[in-house]
Amino acid sequence: MESILSLLQTIGIFAAAIFILVLIHELGHFLAAKLFKMRVERFSIGFPPRLFGFKKGDTDYCISATPLGGYVKISGMVDESMDSEFANNEPQPWEYRSKPVWQRVIVITAGVIFNMILAVLIYATMYFSYGAQHIPADNVGGLYVPQESLAYELGFQTGDRLVTVNGNQPERYRFGNLISIDEITRSQVTFEVERDGQILPIVAPSDLLDMLNRNPNFLAIENALPSQISQVVGGSPASEAGFEPGDKIISINGEEIGFWLQMADRIRSSEGALQVEVERDGVILPLVVTPDESSRTIGIAPVDPVEYFGVEYVRYGLFTSVVEGTRTTKENTVGIVQGLGRLVTGSISVRENLGGPVAIASVTREATDRGGWVGFWLFTAMLSITLAIMNILPIPVLDGGHLVFLIYEGITRREPSLKVRMTLQQIGMVLLIGLMIFVTFNDILRVIGG
Repeated sequence: MESILSLLQTIGIFAAAIFILVLIHELGHFLAAKLFKMRVERFSIGFPPRLFGFKKGDTDYCISATPLGGYVKISGMVDESMDSEFANNEPQPWEYRSKPVWQRVIVITAGVIFNMILAVLIYATMYFSYGAQHIPADNVGGLYVPQESLAYELGFQTGDRLVTVNGNQPERYRFGNLISIDEITRSQVTFEVERDGQILPIVAPSDLLDMLNRNPNFLAIENALPSQISQVVGGSPASEAGFEPGDKIISINGEEIGFWLQMADRIRSSEGALQVEVERDGVILPLVVTPDESSRTIGIAPVDPVEYFGVEYVRYGLFTSVVEGTRTTKENTVGIVQGLGRLVTGSISVRENLGGPVAIASVTREATDRGGWVGFWLFTAMLSITLAIMNILPIPVLDGGHLVFLIYEGITRREPSLKVRMTLQQIGMVLLIGLMIFVTFNDILRVIGG
């Protein structure tokens, strides 16, 4: 029963995100068409067949059966409906085809523009409502690098301090993130680390994104937390063994320890009693502790990362929130475009990096579970950017395909023939349906394969 409720909740969250994105996208087309006095025959959330709706004026506002998309049907335009009966009549003033090319360009690109504006507004609202948390880069020292992590596979070692990413030396990190999406999706990702007083380069392989999909255990702020205790749970193995708040664990069974995650890994992977050395008020003390058999924990808590890293809370006014929202949208747009470019060139695996509705629903649910409504809106903003980028691709049926026709008409001063447009629309529809089938099947395979 719980699994069914969880599935229904995931579907509901996913449907809400898609509904918002499609509504905003189609609203862009609708308002632009109305601005230039074009007749809008249908405003549909979802693709045919039509389920229900109402008609007001010339427009049928409806919900249709195929949920992954929507469309605005404008008189005199070859669109997803493949309706071309209007071509047998003389162009009318209210039709799309009778308007200047520049007006039609605005109508076609308005959906993409509205999706980008939505992303900016979401990010700006988050900045205005919650501000941001930053960590001065100088406050982040060495990192713990587990041997099973991707960072270790790339050449990082425990104790390394990250200095630059792609030649850029950050002054501050966003809380929780050491590397931004526009840096990690580049065709060539390089790092510089400080190790034993020397600056060493680490060059990531071209399939870094594939490697991240297979092993997402990379670099995070948590990897820099020290093995210092802030709290000891009463009655726990640590309490009975004599641990105290403020103690710093420096070795376990003779192995040097410097980081919290390193300490936790050693405790979980060990058996029986542990010989632990702690530093207390400058004195090294030997302690013996036996972890709980079921959880393999000893009942201690780490230092508060906010205090340890000197997290700076930044509050934004209305204007600066919009500026930050625009910057974040630009950063994520660059990252997505770079990742898409690497898919197209074949430098990363399409199968491992291209997600469909199942993957999107899963990640949307995960973002909501971890971040509540803030997580939901932040992921919706990212989806809105993705939808905008995908729609502007020069593929017939998508906005980018219509834009190509308009650019051709603007240059040659003549419209592509109806036969050519209809043929390309049909080809585009087949390609789009084929892509949806592929990504959905790919999602299912990934779920089955874990």
